[in-house]
Amino acid sequence: MTHLKEGDKAPAFKGTDQHGNTVKLSDLKGKKVILYFYPRDMTPGCTAQACNLRDNYQVLLKKGYAVVGVSNDSEKSHQKFARKFDLPFPLLADEDRKIVEAYGVYGEKKFMGRIFDGIHRTTFLINEKGVIERIIERPDTQHHTEEILGDR
Repeated sequence: MTHLKEGDKAPAFKGTDQHGNTVKLSDLKGKKVILYFYPRDMTPGCTAQACNLRDNYQVLLKKGYAVVGVSNDSEKSHQKFARKFDLPFPLLADEDRKIVEAYGVYGEKKFMGRIFDGIHRTTFLINEKGVIERIIERPDTQHHTEEILGDR
């Protein structure tokens, strides 16, 4: 669904996380970034994905990754989600859809016979220089870390 390709410069972004902190891609320069887009806080697939990343967070940190989640949920919703599931990484509240649209992951979806607009679950692996190294469309929510690390 995204118009971006591997090898493209990752679009700059700036957002507010569940703690009210501003997170920008430029602040993460020099780190590998797992930028994952997910539809909604507290839903089964999104919870499985976030918890898989949480459970493997120390491994990801040791491999030099920063993890950043993005959805259209509010900062307050992200606070509840992060608190309930003890998520150690920033979740950006993209209520105005600037980030999801810059990455081309917002659009028409079909679920249970219904058509609506929303976020397409997608993960971008961005290298230390801000270039997209890999795009994972439709990640396996329960084994996402393994997909990222190439173990699956």
